[in-house]
Amino acid sequence: MHTLRVVYYVIKKGYFRFIPAAFLHDIGKPVCAYRKDAEDFEFDEYSFTDHEEIGYNIVRNWSFISQYTKNVVRYHYLIRDIKKSKTEDFTRYKQKKLIWDSLDIKMHKELELFLVCDDLAKGKRRR
Repeated sequence: MHTLRVVYYVIKKGYFRFIPAAFLHDIGKPVCAYRKDAEDFEFDEYSFTDHEEIGYNIVRNWSFISQYTKNVVRYHYLIRDIKKSKTEDFTRYKQKKLIWDSLDIKMHKELELFLVCDDLAKGKRRR
């Protein structure tokens, strides 16, 4: 259901270039879903660490998907991962920050826009 909500917000905002990525951005989640702590069991939740890289590995050789879409799938969680790991895992933060720094400004802006749609689909309000 979340994926369809992301597609909805992508279309609603007129970000049509994101449509393929919206459908594929969480394709890696079923492969890596796990429960990391008691809270996950208590609330019947799962963790999806590195689902975006796994998703990228699934789609990277699909010739009918553009490199742009593959990059959005691969990096769609990067902004959130950097913010989260900065306080929880500094080694991971440094790794993710290096990836962010290797991307151009245009991709930074694209990932920020995609994150807005992803957050709206989760019910989070963003400007």
